[in-house]
Amino acid sequence: MKGVTVIAHPLVQHNLARLRDRETQPEAFRRLLGEIASLMIYEATRNFSVKKISLQTPLAPAEGFRLEREIVLVPVLRAGLGMLDSILQLIPHARVGFIGLKREETTLEALFYHKSFPKNLGGFEVILIDPMLATGGSAVAALDLLTEQGAKHIRLVNLVAAPEGIRAVKKKYAHVPIFTAAIDKKLNERGFIVPGLGDAGDRLFGT
Repeated sequence: MKGVTVIAHPLVQHNLARLRDRETQPEAFRRLLGEIASLMIYEATRNFSVKKISLQTPLAPAEGFRLEREIVLVPVLRAGLGMLDSILQLIPHARVGFIGLKREETTLEALFYHKSFPKNLGGFEVILIDPMLATGGSAVAALDLLTEQGAKHIRLVNLVAAPEGIRAVKKKYAHVPIFTAAIDKKLNERGFIVPGLGDAGDRLFGT
């Protein structure tokens, strides 16, 4: 799919298989999710804009590069929290915003219960992180909110995506790149990804 990058790195796929396994307990699930997020963020940030700078090493003048824009990480609560810490270890200078979304079980509509962001999002690279891209309702709602807040440079990082969710995002936000470890077959009648890995939030926190 255009604008969608499936990250097929062997370590990503190895850990994804372990996450899918229903026997994987919350402690291991948390660790594996963090490891995958660390690996995925390298690919998701590969084409960030940089600018050339001059600097002084202990021995001589040199040229280097610096990111053109600061980074804001925006996890979708609650499952996105499982990816946040490991990404922050790689990008400790990043700022963090939060979006709290709950899916209404009968209509599958995304409902906000929390939102907080740094000011002037238009000057940042914004990385929206959520393990699952299912119906796309939550992702589109989050993208709507970020756009309203002025964000212009957004990318979406998901662990597992359904074709329906990708189509929903691309229909409204064709310019937003999506990075995922897998595109699964479909959604079931409850809006869960099949084969998927179950409810990522429940498995992450043991609820």
